[in-house]
Amino acid sequence: MASSLNKVMLIGNLGKDAETRHTTSGTAVTNFTLATTARWKDQNSGEWKEKTDWHEVVLWRGDRVAQYLRKGKQVYVEGRLQTRSWEDQSGQKRYRTEVVCDPAGLMLLGGREGGSGGGFGGAPQGGQGSYSSGGGQGSYGAGGSQGGLPGRGPGSPPSGGESIVDDDDIPF
Repeated sequence: MASSLNKVMLIGNLGKDAETRHTTSGTAVTNFTLATTARWKDQNSGEWKEKTDWHEVVLWRGDRVAQYLRKGKQVYVEGRLQTRSWEDQSGQKRYRTEVVCDPAGLMLLGGREGGSGGGFGGAPQGGQGSYSSGGGQGSYGAGGSQGGLPGRGPGSPPSGGESIVDDDDIPF
């Protein structure tokens, strides 16, 4: 049994365009902010209330991903929490908590303009209505431009009573 677990899964919207920089060794590091919003109905007034939380995300080895991560896009991020500290110019200690992930833990949900679906494993995948995965190991999904269900083109929704799942050995 594991002695600890540090796992974060978020679905939200980008607050600004992603920025990619490279370390001295040439490894790509992409940073972006992700907004998640909780919505509930107030018991006393009956009005809808909202609260938005902002998350700093660090994506390692996502060389070509930043071009698709634009302000307002909806994404799924899976990673781990990491807090780091430093001293600012005035000598005061600062802290920052970030969600750290790699390309297999990132999926574009709103898709490209006019489309939907699509993960990151290099080039964007999916078309309108597709069920797509990030292409990394441990990803769930079918469809997209790198596979799909037999007898259907990428992005084709199931017809009639047809099931999306052809295998009943799903572990959940």
